[in-house]
Amino acid sequence: MSTLAPRLLLVALLGSALAFAADAPAPAAPATKPNSTGGNSPHETTSATIGRGGPRVTVTYGRPYAKGRTIWGTLVPWNQPWRMGSDEATTFLTQQPLAIGDKTLPAGIYTLYLVPSEKETTKIAFSSALGGWGIPVNTTADVARFDLKKDTLPTAVEQLTLAVKADAATGGGVLTIAWETTQFSLPFTIKK
Repeated sequence: MSTLAPRLLLVALLGSALAFAADAPAPAAPATKPNSTGGNSPHETTSATIGRGGPRVTVTYGRPYAKGRTIWGTLVPWNQPWRMGSDEATTFLTQQPLAIGDKTLPAGIYTLYLVPSEKETTKIAFSSALGGWGIPVNTTADVARFDLKKDTLPTAVEQLTLAVKADAATGGGVLTIAWETTQFSLPFTIKK
C-alpha cells in the first residue's frame, strides 16, 4: 500500500464525519477530552458549540510540556512555521464557515500551524494538507492565514494548551493557544 493510501482514507473518513456532523446535533461532550494519558505529549481534543444550537468547532493536538525549556524563540523558533503541538499535525474542524476578520474560512477540516514572531504579528495558518506527522510543515496548501492577538499571562503554563470557547457577547467563539507566559487568541463568528 502506498503512503498516499492511508492519507486518502483519513481524508475520506474525516469528510464523512464532517458531512454526518453537519446533519447531526452536536453531542453533549465535555469541552476538553484527553485522547491518551501519560507519555511525553498526550493528545487532547477541545471543542465548543458556537451560538445557540450552532455548529461545533473542534481542535485535536499533541500537548508537549515545557520541562524547564524556553519555548518562544528557542524550542519554537521565531518567524518559522511550527506545527503547534507534537506528533501528528494539529487538526481543526468547523461544521460551518467562519468569519475571521474580513475573511471567510470555509467549513471543513484543516491542519493548523503557527508562525510566531517576536517583533511582528504572530500568524495562524489553516492548511488543506491533512494527515501529516506535523513536521516538516507544509506551507504550500494554506487556505488562509490570520493575525493573532498576543497577551502576557500572569503565571506560566507548563503544558501547551489550546482551547475553543464560545463567546456569548458576540455569538461567536475564540481559539486560544497558551504556553509559557504567552497566550495567542483568534476570535471568530459563524458566517451568515
